[in-house]
Parts: sequence; C-alpha cells; structure tokens
Amino acid sequence: MLTEVYPRYHARYRSLPILGQHLEGFIRWLRIEGYSPLSIRIRVRGAMRLDAVLRQRGVREPGDITAAELLACAPAHARDDVYLSVSTHAFTRYFDELGVLAAPPVTLAETLVAAYQRHLERVRGLSAGTVKNHSASVAEFLAFVGYEDRPDCLAELDHRGIARFLQRLAERHSRASLQHDVARLRSFLRFLAAREVIEPGLDAQVDTARVYRGERLPRALPWQSVRALVRCIDRSTAMGRRDYAMLLLVTTYGLRSGEVVGLRLEDIQWRTNRLRVRRPKVNAPLVLPLTSEVGAALLDYLQDGRPNLPYREIFLRVRTPVAPLKRTALTQALRGWLRRNDLRIPFTGAHCLRHSVAMRLLRQGTSLKAIGDLLGHRSAESTCVYLRLHIEDLRAVALPLPAEARQEVRR
Repeated sequence: MLTEVYPRYHARYRSLPILGQHLEGFIRWLRIEGYSPLSIRIRVRGAMRLDAVLRQRGVREPGDITAAELLACAPAHARDDVYLSVSTHAFTRYFDELGVLAAPPVTLAETLVAAYQRHLERVRGLSAGTVKNHSASVAEFLAFVGYEDRPDCLAELDHRGIARFLQRLAERHSRASLQHDVARLRSFLRFLAAREVIEPGLDAQVDTARVYRGERLPRALPWQSVRALVRCIDRSTAMGRRDYAMLLLVTTYGLRSGEVVGLRLEDIQWRTNRLRVRRPKVNAPLVLPLTSEVGAALLDYLQDGRPNLPYREIFLRVRTPVAPLKRTALTQALRGWLRRNDLRIPFTGAHCLRHSVAMRLLRQGTSLKAIGDLLGHRSAESTCVYLRLHIEDLRAVALPLPAEARQEVRR
C-alpha cells in the first residue's frame, strides 16, 4: 500500500525508525476510515516529521508514550505545520485503537470512579449509558472538591460543600437536569457511606430542584410544518439523502434519535417489508412495517449516499473520518436544513418531531395504548400528556360557565 501512495519514495518512509513498520497498517486504517487518496498522502507525508519529533523526545516505539504525550507532538496551531498536525492526530487515533500506546497513570479519582462503575453495573444493574452519565457527574464532583490533591476531603464533606457544587451546576443546567444531577449525587453518597468513607444519611440532606408534573406541554409542530420540513431537504447530495431518510423515520414511526442512529443493516428485513428497531430504554425490540416511502428513502441512501465501508450501522458521517453517527446528529441535521431553507419553526430539536407524530395519531383517533406501544412508553401516563394538546376534545368536555360568572364577565 505504501508503494501505491508514494511509488518513488516508499523506501524512505519505510525506513523511518519508529513509524516505518506501522505505515502499511496505518494506510489500510485510513482507507477504512474513508479518507481520500490525497488525505492519505498528506498524513503519510507528515509521518516523517512526526518520527523526527518522537526521536528527539527519546521515544523508541509507540509503547513508550501515552496518547496525551503523542498529541503534544503536534504544533499548538495547525497552520504552523499542517502535515505534522494532521499526521499526529491520525496516528494517535490509530495507535489508540490498536491499544499499543502506554497507559496513562491511573489517578485516585479514576480509581474511585471505576469502583463506583462496577457497583452500578453489578449491584444495581444499570445500563451502560446510565453508568456513563453517573460516572461523568461523579468525576466532576470529585474534581470540584479537590479529591485528587486531598483524598481525605470526602470525610469532611457536609451539605454546605454539596450545595456549592449544585450552585455551580445550576449556572448551566435547567431544573429538570438538576434533578438528574441530584439523583446521581445521592447515589454516589450512599455508595461512599456503604464503604464507610462518609457518615450515612448525608444523601438525605441534599435537596432537589422542584419540577412539577405537567408544568411543560409537549413541543409538537403542526403536521403541515413537519411535511414542509421533510420536503425541503435536497436529496441530490449524499448528506441530503441520509438526512431525508433519518427524518422520514422519525416522522413516520416517531422514533427517538438514538433509535434512528442505532439502526443496523440487518434491521431492514427487505423480503418481509419489516423494520426492527432496538429500544435500549425499554430493553425490548420493536418490529414495524416498512412503508414504501421509508423503504425507498433507505434504498436511495444505501445505493447512492452511504460510503462503502465495513460498518454495520446504516447511517454514517459524510466527512472523514467516516464513522457511525452520534445521537445528536439528528438534531444537528434538522437545524441545518431549517437554516438553509429559512424555515421559521419554533422548536429545533428532533424530539419535537416525535411529539408531532404522537399528536397526529391522536387526532386521527388512534388509541392511547397503540400510540404508547409505538413510541415505546413504559406506562400509559407518559402517553396521556398528549391529551393536554388535544384542544378540540378538551373543549367538548369543558364544563359550562356558571351564570354568576357570566354576569360578572358582562360587567
């Protein structure tokens, strides 16, 4: 492969003391990541400069350096040395995936967070996503109290220190998000109490933000606005075909963002016209009929828009490095098309499309049970919130205004 990239100078690159033996695998990995031939040449060319920097720092092989130390070889500003910058970042990702870099020293905070993760997985049986959220909150809390420099600070912890931490979170979090933060913090405090690091009962002293049931209405759009949004997508490009298929899945089935980006090639059952949706939130898959419109959009993207790379996920990034999309990609795509077409829609999150589907089904007379099953609600109470937006039905059950009140209104 190196001879294809640099036919005349491949021997010079192969003779690099540190990186020369890794260039064949590096080029193969770049191709899998979807890099163009020119991008591959640029990153291989920078390997010569990176190899020289590593030798200046006394490195003899990738195992002598951590990922952070390897990234430090790049210039502070990419424009100062473009070849060295892009090559350093690419080699860091490549070696990190291979697992050949030196492991960074484990800190005290990381050790405690890892123990808490094991507790959440083995004792409480939480999902991987929930464990990740708990770990991030705990890591931020330990950094706030200065656990790394002073491990005995937890034994001195009281409700005032916790209140200061929550006040900092309140500067950037809503009340609903603060409720989740408090729940994670209480769980961690109970974990510390069980290990006799702190006195028991401290978790009960942590107050939570007040969020009242039903204080916010679901954010639903008129169905005409939803259809206008889907029609405005330019399907002449690979990105347009991908975004059209994703948004059509949401507006047809009411799927969550994570469920859309989590679809895999084997989830489309073409012969039986069915679509299998993984639903980690309810821990049960959902099999849906594959409509002709959705099937045509998926087929159009798979044939003419999706990069031909060995990923099982259906939806991939358009730009390099090509990889499966994250759940935030759907909202970013929605906002991008709204901005390009200058559409004035009040809600720009992809979840509003899910609410819009629920409202459309409700107005068509679909039962709450069927809507809840389609949306993956675990209780009928979650589905009933849409009844508050069904204005016409609410008017039909409204009580008449008492005569005394009518007379008061006339005055």
